[in-house]
Amino acid sequence: MSDVRVIIQRDSEREERVVTTGTTAADLFPGERTVVAARIAGELKDLAYQVADGETVEPVEISSEDGLNILRHSTAHVMAQAVQELFPEAKLGIGPPVRDGFYYDFDVERPFTPDDLKAVEKKMQEIQKRGQRFSRRVVSDEAAREELADEPYKLELIGLKGSASSEDGADVEVGGGELTIYDNLDAKTGELCWKDLCRGPHLPTTRNIPAFKLMRNAAAYWRGSEKNPMLQRIYGTAWPSKDELKAHLDFLAEAEKRDHRKLGAELDLFSIPEQIGSGLAVFHPKGGIIRRVMEDYSRRRHEEEGYEFVYTPHATKGKLFETSGHLDWYADGMYPPMQLDEGVDYYLKPMNCPMHNLVFDARGRSYRELPLRLFEFGTVYRYEKSGVVHGLTRARGFTQDDAHIYCTKEQMAEELDRTLTFVLNLLRDYGLNDFYLELSTKDPEKFVGSDEVWEEATETLRAVAEKQGLELVADPGGAAFYGPKISVQARDAIGRTWQMSTVQLDFNLPARFDLEYTAADGSKQQPVMIHRALFGSIERFFAVLLEHYAGAMPPWLAPVQAVGIPVGDAHVDYLREFAAEARRKGLRVEVDASSDRMQKKIRNQQKQKVPFMIIVGDDDMSGGTVSFRYRDGSQENGVPRDQALRKLVDVVESRAQV
Repeated sequence: MSDVRVIIQRDSEREERVVTTGTTAADLFPGERTVVAARIAGELKDLAYQVADGETVEPVEISSEDGLNILRHSTAHVMAQAVQELFPEAKLGIGPPVRDGFYYDFDVERPFTPDDLKAVEKKMQEIQKRGQRFSRRVVSDEAAREELADEPYKLELIGLKGSASSEDGADVEVGGGELTIYDNLDAKTGELCWKDLCRGPHLPTTRNIPAFKLMRNAAAYWRGSEKNPMLQRIYGTAWPSKDELKAHLDFLAEAEKRDHRKLGAELDLFSIPEQIGSGLAVFHPKGGIIRRVMEDYSRRRHEEEGYEFVYTPHATKGKLFETSGHLDWYADGMYPPMQLDEGVDYYLKPMNCPMHNLVFDARGRSYRELPLRLFEFGTVYRYEKSGVVHGLTRARGFTQDDAHIYCTKEQMAEELDRTLTFVLNLLRDYGLNDFYLELSTKDPEKFVGSDEVWEEATETLRAVAEKQGLELVADPGGAAFYGPKISVQARDAIGRTWQMSTVQLDFNLPARFDLEYTAADGSKQQPVMIHRALFGSIERFFAVLLEHYAGAMPPWLAPVQAVGIPVGDAHVDYLREFAAEARRKGLRVEVDASSDRMQKKIRNQQKQKVPFMIIVGDDDMSGGTVSFRYRDGSQENGVPRDQALRKLVDVVESRAQV
């Protein structure tokens, strides 16, 4: 045996080691049970990989992003083996890791039931305890087809080798280059227990799976296309420890309590009627109040910041979107055309920016008018696939708080800085305070304009983002076709991240629309365009706030800010006078004059998450006072009526988050 020199890289530490030929990555990390794979020359390898002379080997910890993906992908294989042991007729689709978990698709005779999932999970536990070894082998296309002749979906993937899309998970199975199969081998005899077409890598054995749970099943089209067969998908989650699994399940339980669809029904805020269609919401009176207050405050702040309001129609001739480029680059996200005039296609608008460009171009513009900040609550329509529509957060019709700013190149950096600062401060006013920024750069396959223009726009945005002093994360290839963007990512009360505002710098649409202004020297110049959506959409922001506050909206946003609770019928008129006075001061106050007992009225209002209850009994009536009851159940008695009203007004006007 000859010597092999390798370098072991741990973060910034490098250790050179001399080992013998045939040494595996596992041999380099003896006793380190948290190491589940190795990274060599940028590629992830199984621990069974034999290291070569001169290679640099980095250990991959199970708790790292790559380690979690390997854990979850390996668990997906165990699940697929369990399904086929219980349902031998099941045909395999794909089984990639996803955020916080994994799934696997199966072609089966009937949908899985909850009892089926329990049986599959029990079988997975048996397989995990067997300690089966994951073993990789390279195969030819012909050999793979022969071995997997009974798996039609795997045969299709073999035909896609080298062109499989990561969007449908197929690259997890085949990738590019050589084709590999992973065998699950018996720990004692080495006999084959199960096999799957897969790129890998995987854990050394099934015993390296510390904790997992199956979550649910759903129908899913093969490779995400409605033209393909409908398969049954089982979702699961896997974690490096039982404690982490429990924490995740607790988090999911809390997230379920906060689900905006559930709260929307419980609090009577909105609905998505089947008669109207998926992704098209209607707001009920209480939800309408929250939305109106959100919009009114935003309007006021925009006016203070120098924005001018415009209104544009919901539909337009297709020619407008040919000019903008949307029909070239965004047609899949648009509703089909309507032929309203002979030979002329009309489209529901997916974006407001082309129409704002026409507002700018409606007359001659001078440099003295710039920056020109146009703002609209503009309703747009996007044809989302039914599988991705989700309540208010992924809808087919929604209203953007959309702004487009036209400025000179000299004003560009200052205006971007001012815009981003305005965006962050306004989000803070609504109670979101934990942010980071994401810089989305050019998709090399999907862009208009020159590389030089994109480079200038990207570096300008980068400098503006860094000035905020927030974490800046790269999003390579994530930009729209017309320019790079900064996205504000906000964390909510339970730590979930939501993409909120976007600020996009665009040198291209002004050129496509031939927009001009007259410069100080009399020459015609092209303006720079800044696209800016602050909430993203009213509906989505509504949902985010609803989940952030778990339905207990701060008093200034609450549809009912206080409810009067009479101890008895004799106290109703006194409370009605109080409520009438409160409404004259702009407060939203109601009185519960129902026949329910006082304690039931209190419970009802607690369920409706009303910020304050104003309770009145005999002593209050005789003393001209009220009693304050807060959301947390605490109570303040004997508060003079005028002080109580002042307190309500002050809390609402301060936008306090009580």
